[in-house]
Amino acid sequence: MRIAFVGKGGSGKTTMSSLFIRYVQKQGGQVVAIDADINQHLAQALGGEDIKFPALGNEMQRIKEYVRGSNPRISSADVMLKTTPPGQGSRLFRLNESNAIFDYFVRNVNGVRMMATGPFVDEDMGVACYHSKTGSVELILNHLIDQPDEYVVVDMTAGADAFASGLFTRFDLTVIVVEPTRKSLAVYEQYRSYADPYQMPIVAIGNKIQDSSDKEYLQEKIGGALIGFFEYSKFVRTEEQGKLLDISTMEPKNLALLKVLKEKIDTLERNWQRSLELAQIFHRRNAENWANALLNIDATTQIDPHFKYPIH
Repeated sequence: MRIAFVGKGGSGKTTMSSLFIRYVQKQGGQVVAIDADINQHLAQALGGEDIKFPALGNEMQRIKEYVRGSNPRISSADVMLKTTPPGQGSRLFRLNESNAIFDYFVRNVNGVRMMATGPFVDEDMGVACYHSKTGSVELILNHLIDQPDEYVVVDMTAGADAFASGLFTRFDLTVIVVEPTRKSLAVYEQYRSYADPYQMPIVAIGNKIQDSSDKEYLQEKIGGALIGFFEYSKFVRTEEQGKLLDISTMEPKNLALLKVLKEKIDTLERNWQRSLELAQIFHRRNAENWANALLNIDATTQIDPHFKYPIH
């Protein structure tokens, strides 16, 4: 299952991502974490310091070379897009196996397998948007065959930057972390307005709650999509000061919220065919809007109309 954490900058989405990752792992789930935020803080939130990650966003060619496999519709990695969906001959991979993607990009952060899109580099300055980096995550998720008891947890960029590509459609559940403020609520409403036409499952978590009026404010504005509140946490404060604790010692109310979130994601069932159709829709848009002219090809022919995910 694939879970994205989004929200306004400073809302606490990286903290919530890290806590959920650790909770799921504590419950015995297999987890791969991905830091897809331009502010690369997920490893630190997981208790890791000074860990060097090969940047997914700077190694797109390596990823393309691997996943295109022997797909006859893709003549080379040079003409493959970040949106290119899999087809016959594409190299798919699974979460629990050793493969060239995980072997190269994954690092162990206190027992959590993690990858990172990486920061901007000098040659990006003034010419690149960060979604060109997060396209690497989209490409990986397009070619990943994961199971219901496996979890890919992605800490996303703040706001609605995911909508610059089809990445937002790659998740079984998107968790929007919302503070009880108009600005944070506006980000929630914007994200919902963009995602709802595609029927993407979304829930909200209230964070930085001070009193009952904060809860009432979010309940009134968000309604049934709000699955709970993360209360003030001495546990989190202690960890932010540099001491990593056992996740099971966190405040019972906050642990209960993580339990609710895990139960929510565990009830969902992915429609693999619909997921593939969405990938093809966004690939076609990219091909027709820029890639065909830039590459002097018809990139829509990379779509294999006969392909089906081998999910069993």
